[in-house]
Amino acid sequence: MSRTALLLLADGRFPAGGHAHSGGAEAAVRAGRVTDAASLEEFCRGRLHTTGLVSASLAAAAALGVDPLALDAAADARTPSPALRGVGRRLGRQLLRAARATWPSDELDAFARVFPKGAHQAVVWGVVARAAGLGAGDAAHVAAYECVSGAASATVRLLSLDPFDATGVLARLAGDVDRIAERGVCVGRGVVEEGVGVLPAGSAPLLEIGAEVHAGMGGRLFAS
Repeated sequence: MSRTALLLLADGRFPAGGHAHSGGAEAAVRAGRVTDAASLEEFCRGRLHTTGLVSASLAAAAALGVDPLALDAAADARTPSPALRGVGRRLGRQLLRAARATWPSDELDAFARVFPKGAHQAVVWGVVARAAGLGAGDAAHVAAYECVSGAASATVRLLSLDPFDATGVLARLAGDVDRIAERGVCVGRGVVEEGVGVLPAGSAPLLEIGAEVHAGMGGRLFAS
């Protein structure tokens, strides 16, 4: 199992398209819900324990070899916002493109043929992790970390927040990220035994509403 591959996947410079997305932070900033490091931390913690848990569970299940078609349908069912469903597939498509160039494999090529318009990013994390020689825990960690790191990075631009403060937020969330990843792996193993019905469906109504509002905004800095 390659630790370097895990670092590469989690690196914000990996060309998976995440730099163009704020993870809902832009809508939250415009609505006045995120104004400083403290409110960013609360926003990220809420995102992590809802969207993050779902993503970590999907990624772990995919890494364990669960049918990606079933997982992708389950991701759709857990994403009420049409805007977020579109974002998830665009990010998944870009992640897969980067991964196929980085770790060429028959599995990734076959996956791309099954999902010509892209699969949900969380599902792709799991498939890509396996292709990179990583396990379910690694896939869950990457998915959980990406759920908060993108929002923290975006807020530096949106609020001119001190990058040291944004990094401090991520450091304080490290324990939460680890716990969500561990829960995601447990759920993923449950999916192997019992099916996708055991996947969590953590509700984050403000993220869903914010995504729809953001899609109609003018002068956006981020695609989502």
